[in-house]
Amino acid sequence: MNLAGLLPLLILAGIGLVWWTNLRARGQALARCRRVCQARGLELLDHTVALERYGLRRDTSGRLRLTRLYRFDFSAPEQERGHGWVSLVGARVVAVQVDRVDGSADYELPR
Repeated sequence: MNLAGLLPLLILAGIGLVWWTNLRARGQALARCRRVCQARGLELLDHTVALERYGLRRDTSGRLRLTRLYRFDFSAPEQERGHGWVSLVGARVVAVQVDRVDGSADYELPR
């Protein structure tokens, strides 16, 4: 097989790798959102997270990583619908923000 025949396979493999990596990161974000909502007595609406933004950022070791910001919605007894965000660097959750009714926010940083 020559290089021209191998190129489509390499492209498909690259697309599959990107898709799998994004799916894994989304799963990490969703799992953290579920834990945060459960710990605060909130209901995670739609049982999903929505990708808000991609970007590049250096991690703690100085390597350039893909960052993702996911938004999620929740309901609480004192409010109709609230919003929160979970931030990932690579596939690692680095911060979670849950907005309050009074306009302030609670933050959870990894240990």
